[in-house]
Amino acid sequence: MADVENVLARFQETTGLHFSQQAVLQEALTHRSFINESLGSRHNERLEFLGDALLGMIVTEMLFRRFPQASEGQLSQLRSAMVKAETLAQLAESIHLGDFLLLGRGEELSGGRRRQNNLCRGFEALVGGLFIDGGLEAVRAFLDPMLDGLLERILRQGLHLDARSVLQERSQAELQVTPTYRTAEVGGEEHDKIFTVEVLIGRLVVGRGSGASKRSAGQLAAQDALRRLLEAGDWPEDVRQAAQERRARREGRGVADGPPS
Repeated sequence: MADVENVLARFQETTGLHFSQQAVLQEALTHRSFINESLGSRHNERLEFLGDALLGMIVTEMLFRRFPQASEGQLSQLRSAMVKAETLAQLAESIHLGDFLLLGRGEELSGGRRRQNNLCRGFEALVGGLFIDGGLEAVRAFLDPMLDGLLERILRQGLHLDARSVLQERSQAELQVTPTYRTAEVGGEEHDKIFTVEVLIGRLVVGRGSGASKRSAGQLAAQDALRRLLEAGDWPEDVRQAAQERRARREGRGVADGPPS
């Protein structure tokens, strides 16, 4: 059983977030699995609901003011990139939130401290808890520096763009082949699966990503491929060779480009 008071104290010391209402912080950190082992505890799902709404509002206002010439579609793309589960889980990891979540024994043993859904929901609950404890000013003081850095990274790396479409456009224009995707691995619990997807040029894996759905994992795989391409400055020779072999097989069969056989 976790020493709750010690967990709360260490969290506040580590993050510099100090709550006047310790019960609110405890609720924000409490996963549903923990209440089965600690009578009287309240799980964090109501605070998660509140935090989700607050994040949406703050990010929307930030983008609206920051980009007065952007269209509604462009603003929506950016907002989606900033508040999606993968991104919020990364923000949670940046403050080591998983180390302080109050989890049931089974959830902890199954890797719950690093599970994306737990981190995302815990972060939202923390935002909700900050609002209840200190109001909107406390929430903004916590979020604004994180969101500024996040937005800069998203714009720099093009994470708000549809990575699959960008990769396909570049591959078709520069290599004359279409990337293909395959599910490499499925892990996690039945109710909380983690999919690992690889993207290939010809028979060569050029990117890999893991997410809570095949769609999100595919996007992350495409982002990984684009990141590698950016770092290399151009398509590596082995990728060009794989693309050439793919074109040769396609032309030899006289069929449209498709998944590798």
